[in-house]
Amino acid sequence: MTRSAASTLFGSERRPGRRVVVTGQVGVDKKPFLEKVAALAQSRGQAVKLYHVGDRMYAEAPDVRPGRILDLSLERLNTLRRAVFKDILADIGQHEYALVNTHAAFRWKHGLFPAFDHDQMTALGADLYVVLVDNVDAVHERLTRDHDVDHTLKDILVWREEEILATEILASATRGHGCFYIVARGIEDNTLEALYRLIFKPDTKRVYPSFPMTHVMDLPETLAEIDAFRRQLTEHFITFDPGDLDEKRLLFEAGAATQRGERAIEVQVNGRSLHFDVGEIASVAKDIDAQIYARDFKLIDQSDMIVSFIPELPGGKPGLSSGVERELQHAYETTREVYVVWRPAAAPSPFITETATRVFSSTQEALEHFHAKGYIRELQQSLFDPRAGKPRERGRFG
Repeated sequence: MTRSAASTLFGSERRPGRRVVVTGQVGVDKKPFLEKVAALAQSRGQAVKLYHVGDRMYAEAPDVRPGRILDLSLERLNTLRRAVFKDILADIGQHEYALVNTHAAFRWKHGLFPAFDHDQMTALGADLYVVLVDNVDAVHERLTRDHDVDHTLKDILVWREEEILATEILASATRGHGCFYIVARGIEDNTLEALYRLIFKPDTKRVYPSFPMTHVMDLPETLAEIDAFRRQLTEHFITFDPGDLDEKRLLFEAGAATQRGERAIEVQVNGRSLHFDVGEIASVAKDIDAQIYARDFKLIDQSDMIVSFIPELPGGKPGLSSGVERELQHAYETTREVYVVWRPAAAPSPFITETATRVFSSTQEALEHFHAKGYIRELQQSLFDPRAGKPRERGRFG
């Protein structure tokens, strides 16, 4: 479908649809994820054009062996990329919705270098810039399976930080505030739904679900309540769930192995059994914790509101972790709407009530309030039963 562009008061182009640039470090495996997003859109009657920049660069250079394109000279690499983006720019006007799968930065034998050209990105005029992220062990598994890349866990963490920062700078330079998002690739369909809604239903409220993780790990009934809370929010909103990344699991398992006197652990990752050195995991523990802290705040910043679930622990004590308290405070200080689902019989402290927009006694009460405010159209009653869905595979480690 050919689109006709109209000028705004200031002369800039106004066009229907959305153009989305999706980045992510090598090993996140963006291509199959984005193809699932495109298939989901197609199933709902929305056509979307998907451009894989890497594939197009290989097609442009048939003499380059698979997996070796970054070994080219920077001059030829930049020439290839510009040629591919020139073709994309010539074609993209024929499509209302388009996803461009690319990278923002590379660290290779040439060192750290950008994977984009500012003039072409400006001409592209993307509405959204999204960086996909995934657990460090999941990225490691794909790198060992699909790529010939020498790396350590520290390298993966550094590459992820570089890709996030480069994408955020690119978004700010070409589009401005509010168009940059971090989305977890995850292993469940809720992350597909989040990206789909960002693209095709941008007026949907964006929510950061906040809930305790570590100190409820051994409480199956509480975990079921939390999973039901997460499902309910995912059904009705765009959710940036911090539990979609739970690489701190590596730290817990490495710690347990150390206590047993073991030097390695075996972990199931993407359907494969992998061995990790306990010492290497310990060496990146501070990096993992620091990235969790910074990333979760960014997820709050890109949300309209935070909804926090505080369960009642055995003995009647509120399941209010220090992490949840800090998230609520950060959301309040950044002027987000702050909602709390307070399950304990004991009344919440003033530190909760004085910073919360509203406190509810159940998730259903909260969603009924959001329905009355027009945030959601209809309630999915079946999701209120904690037994209704399967346990979540991620979100157990905070």
